[in-house]
Amino acid sequence: MKNILLPMLPIALLAACAPANDARYLITSAPGEKVANLRSRTIEVRLISLPSYAAASDIVAEGEGGALFALGGAQWADDPARGMTAALARGLNERTGAAAAVEPWPLNSGPDARLDVRVDQVYARTDGTFALTGQFAVSSPEGTVREFVKRFDIQAPISGTGPSATAEALSLALAELARQVSQAM
Repeated sequence: MKNILLPMLPIALLAACAPANDARYLITSAPGEKVANLRSRTIEVRLISLPSYAAASDIVAEGEGGALFALGGAQWADDPARGMTAALARGLNERTGAAAAVEPWPLNSGPDARLDVRVDQVYARTDGTFALTGQFAVSSPEGTVREFVKRFDIQAPISGTGPSATAEALSLALAELARQVSQAM
């Protein structure tokens, strides 16, 4: 028994010394109201394009003087671009009833619409809001819906402090983006 437990001692000691602040937060979209009369029955959501600071796994917040910094030990539980894309697709599906799926399109027949989102800024601001700005474009591979490009500037309130409040604010911002996209389509 001693021969089995002795080699495991260094692993147990390393685990005990590991930092306790290794929290990971999910990227979700808050529920929202249904939108009627959507012309698209199927929507392909392309992988969201993020600025380099937001593409990293660290949760980012604004500090004094406008500098951005990682909230110590707090990370997103998923790749931020993939997590935000999946949350937006879920939000569109729930609001519109359309089949929204993350690229690549999983069905044999193509989607009615393709959504491309390019984020300029996404971070917790010192004024107690969460900024999500950029543009989205809707294209139609089969020509079934009107194509367009539209800018968005979303400021979601941050209720509380720390990374969990920041994650909740991102959820609200993504829900608002899903609302804006669904109303524009």
